[in-house]
Amino acid sequence: MILCFLSFYFLGSCKKLVSIPVPINSITAEQVFNDDNDATSAVIAIYSYMSYGGTYNGLVFSNGGTTIYPGLSADELTDFFPGSDEFLSNTLVSYNTTPYLVFWQPAYFDIYMANAVISDLQASTGVTPTTKTQLIGEAEFLRALCYFNLVNVYGGVPLSLSTDFHQTSLLARASESQVYQQIVMDLQDAEGRLATDFSFSNGLPVRANKWAAAALLARAYLYNKNWDKADSAASAVINSGNFRLLPTDSLNQVFLANSNEAILQFQTLDGRPWATQEGYTILPAGHGGAPNYLLQESLIAAFEPGDQRWTLWVDSINLGGTPYYCPFKYQIRQGTSGNITENYTVLRLAEQYLIRAEAEANGAEGGNTAAIADLNILRMRANLPPLPDTLSNVMGGVVQERRIELFAEWGHRWFDLKRWGTAVSTLGSIPDKSGNIDNDQLLYPIPLSEIQTDPSLMQNPGYSSH
Repeated sequence: MILCFLSFYFLGSCKKLVSIPVPINSITAEQVFNDDNDATSAVIAIYSYMSYGGTYNGLVFSNGGTTIYPGLSADELTDFFPGSDEFLSNTLVSYNTTPYLVFWQPAYFDIYMANAVISDLQASTGVTPTTKTQLIGEAEFLRALCYFNLVNVYGGVPLSLSTDFHQTSLLARASESQVYQQIVMDLQDAEGRLATDFSFSNGLPVRANKWAAAALLARAYLYNKNWDKADSAASAVINSGNFRLLPTDSLNQVFLANSNEAILQFQTLDGRPWATQEGYTILPAGHGGAPNYLLQESLIAAFEPGDQRWTLWVDSINLGGTPYYCPFKYQIRQGTSGNITENYTVLRLAEQYLIRAEAEANGAEGGNTAAIADLNILRMRANLPPLPDTLSNVMGGVVQERRIELFAEWGHRWFDLKRWGTAVSTLGSIPDKSGNIDNDQLLYPIPLSEIQTDPSLMQNPGYSSH
């Protein structure tokens, strides 16, 4: 019942995400968090919105939107049906509403809920200390995950850390470094609060524990070139003993619900389409139909012969004698009630090896030798020959393995190209993007509706504020 109540409250009150019209203190701690069950239901509500699509009941940043739209912006995905896709051609304009509906609005909605949970938990006297500590850590983790995606899509964004309308309604943009500082603070605090196992989630990796916080922290350190800390955080996850890479013959099980490789998954709800929103959005609607999104030619060409990731994570559909290739990490478009086999993978172990390898290649402990060893762990499980110990361009190996292992997954390729400073040069030769991609197009436009209601909010360069 508390989940339904919170859903009604949040949907009814949260029409804008930085400027919330009704402060959360209209619901008191005594009303919502009388006990552990009430507080736990409130946190689960955030996970549910992030999995199912929140107010839109569809594709948002946290359930596939960050795979698809940054995948179009990069050199990963293309539309099956040609059109005026401003992401694919890198010609976004300020009045395009997709960035608002997919990224800004749902992310700030989730942040608002996380802030409300933290505030009410701190005030509650009815929640046991152990549960309170765990749930605050989960809310901090989810807030950090939202801000991580916002800062990589928009650059600096408003840091809303309160549910007080008077504090949030006219926020200016924080700098990227300030946003990352908050992400790191949230994750460090969460790491100290969260359980080391999944005992609080029935043994399933569907809620964040200490290792989820450490894994996202490793990524945040990597993006900020803090090589030693990235190496340390990734090593802690790898050496925790809680997760394992699946073998070559089980690569098609990596994205199944409760996979041993999953550090965190968003649980698929038992409601239509009974499948991940990403699978529902990408895969063909029926036998003989076309997928909505295909792999770009440059990505297809980047796979090495014999790579089992191509064999098991890419689907081929022949239409009119022409093969078309689409992502197949999620293999179910529409399932059935009571038989849900896929959850949406948020964090997985393979990325931690890639984080550690990149950190090592840039001077972290172990250096190039350790980096090559980490890369070879993933190459050999993909049935590829190992890289030689004498490899001179280790970062080139990192770039290749990240591109293939993490393709069509949470916008990794788009974010990587930007942080490496190679986006414009890499994408400029792609026909759909030639002449369009520039430094301004590396950030999406701040939603005009937000700028119009908040005079402190400045637009990204290259976009109109009208």
